[in-house]
Amino acid sequence: MARSAEKAVTALARFRKMKMDEGKIVERRPFIASECMNLHKCEKWRRQILGEISRRVSQIQNAGLPDFQVRDLNDEINKLIREKRHWEDQILHVGGKDYKKTGPKMLDHDGKEVPGNRGYKYFGAAKDLPGVRELLTNQGRPKVRKTRAQLMKGIDADYYGYRDEDDGVIVPLEQEVEEKAIEAGVNEWKTSGANKVGATILEEEATEVMDEDYEFREVETQEGLRPFVAHVPVPSQQDVEDALLRKKKRELLERYASETLQMQSAEAQTLMGL
Repeated sequence: MARSAEKAVTALARFRKMKMDEGKIVERRPFIASECMNLHKCEKWRRQILGEISRRVSQIQNAGLPDFQVRDLNDEINKLIREKRHWEDQILHVGGKDYKKTGPKMLDHDGKEVPGNRGYKYFGAAKDLPGVRELLTNQGRPKVRKTRAQLMKGIDADYYGYRDEDDGVIVPLEQEVEEKAIEAGVNEWKTSGANKVGATILEEEATEVMDEDYEFREVETQEGLRPFVAHVPVPSQQDVEDALLRKKKRELLERYASETLQMQSAEAQTLMGL
């Protein structure tokens, strides 16, 4: 007895189907998915594509098919998979669910993920085509992880950015940005009214600097005697000798004197005001 699949392809069955479809408006799937803005129709076209993929995957499992037919079927399956992705993107765009996150992975009959190369998948008998098996088994040389010593060889001053200014490009750009920032800060300071307070503070500091006593001396240089201004108190030779003597005494006490003697000496110095 003939199977249902064989009955469907007979001339009588095709003629009967043609008569039943007469007068009906056959709606074709849009060529561009973005043209369809109806969520229910997008879901309908996606289901239709899944059915076509399922039928072709079943056909390509036949190892007795010629090589050219296997290649054509595999190309059609990959084309339908790309089209399915476009419809899934459109479904997400019109407010549907994200099938890329919830959808299952594409597995073969052994439960393994369908092998491929650069997004192109191979199904059924296509995995046994000449050249395909070698392509799938040899995916290139295995990547070897570099050791810490090999990674450190490439680390130099450029890695830390110490020579970024040597190209002569970044310095002028930084100067330009700095000048603009200073100009903007000065303008804001002038318009904010804080300049009066700042001017008062500057005048007070200038008065304090002028009131300070500076020690003017002359130093010998290559051009002769030149005036030297000491902005901080400079110790004299006698002060240096006294400091060294006190340090030497302290070291001798710490080395030879007991703790009790040191405490008594500190108390005596405190009472004497030293």
